[in-house]
Amino acid sequence: VQLQASGGGLVQPGGSLRLSCAASGPSLDYYTIGWFRQGLGKEREWVSSVRSSGHGTYFADSVKGRFTLSRDNVKNTVYLQMNSLKPEDTAVYYCALRFGSIIMSNLRKTNVYDNWGQGTLVTVSS
Repeated sequence: VQLQASGGGLVQPGGSLRLSCAASGPSLDYYTIGWFRQGLGKEREWVSSVRSSGHGTYFADSVKGRFTLSRDNVKNTVYLQMNSLKPEDTAVYYCALRFGSIIMSNLRKTNVYDNWGQGTLVTVSS
């Protein structure tokens, strides 16, 4: 499965962006999808995940209530809608996947995901 992340850009604080993670190959419904981000000089951190077959959507506390995640099975794409963006959301955002489900306690671990897309840069600045 090849992943293509897109949708990043420059946005003012309080603005919104929608990131896309498009996959070529089998339906993403069979996979757990994760979004991660990495700020300059920082470690990669988990943002959100949706488990396979829609069995739950999860968010980091830092984005809960501001970010939402959805799937389009026809386009085989997962979207990360980011609202009320803050300067601290500035980072390169990555999507990743793993076939099947992942237990909740492992969703935020980067080494659980075995297929990564290239990143897309989000800059939140006035």
